[in-house]
Amino acid sequence: MRGDNLENIFTEFADKFYKTFIQDDRWKYLTNGLKNTLTITVFAVLLGMVLGFLIAIVRSTHDKTGKLKVLNFFAKIYLTVIRGTPVVVQLLIIYFVIFASVQVDKIFAAVLAFGLNSAAYVAEIVRSGIMAVDNGQFEAGSALGLNYSQTMSYIVLPQAFKNVLPSLANEFIVLLKETSVAGYIAVQDLTKGGDTIRANTYEPFLPLIAVALIYLVIVMILTHFVTRLERRLAANDKR
Repeated sequence: MRGDNLENIFTEFADKFYKTFIQDDRWKYLTNGLKNTLTITVFAVLLGMVLGFLIAIVRSTHDKTGKLKVLNFFAKIYLTVIRGTPVVVQLLIIYFVIFASVQVDKIFAAVLAFGLNSAAYVAEIVRSGIMAVDNGQFEAGSALGLNYSQTMSYIVLPQAFKNVLPSLANEFIVLLKETSVAGYIAVQDLTKGGDTIRANTYEPFLPLIAVALIYLVIVMILTHFVTRLERRLAANDKR
């Protein structure tokens, strides 16, 4: 009797699995969605890194020298607005307001939204790393005949980057999970792919669990590499 129940449960699960993923090649919703999710994440990270570093340099230069007052003013406004509003709202504004009259690719709009959002957090991470570098490093640069820009480029930024590298890697992980709201502008990302399967099969459990597991596996892999990176940096500091 118990064996029959287990067999029935297994059969029912197999039927649901087939209907959810195999029938009509519905698994492709997940693979295509994962591809879009990774594309958005990678390009948003690149945009966030570049813009974030520029903002961090402006902010730290103002803090240390008092220069770049105008740029620092606009940078502070940018940071306040971006960090003070939800990323999903920023995504909707960029796509439905800023690009309302322009036919723009949804992936591009998502990359722009998540990249601009990430840049605000990258900027503060990098700025904290720059400010943590001892002022004696600037004095050492001056003693070597380097100007402020050269000292920042050759001495301070490499040290700051090394210090904040684990935090930047964690920002990459956070950004990956934040892209799950890209479906608000009809981007066929991983989460949207799972939701599409749910809508077609009326079975929410398997597709949504599959989405969660895929995110979990990716995050666990990235976390593993971040942990190894932190250990390697710590070992190098002890030498």
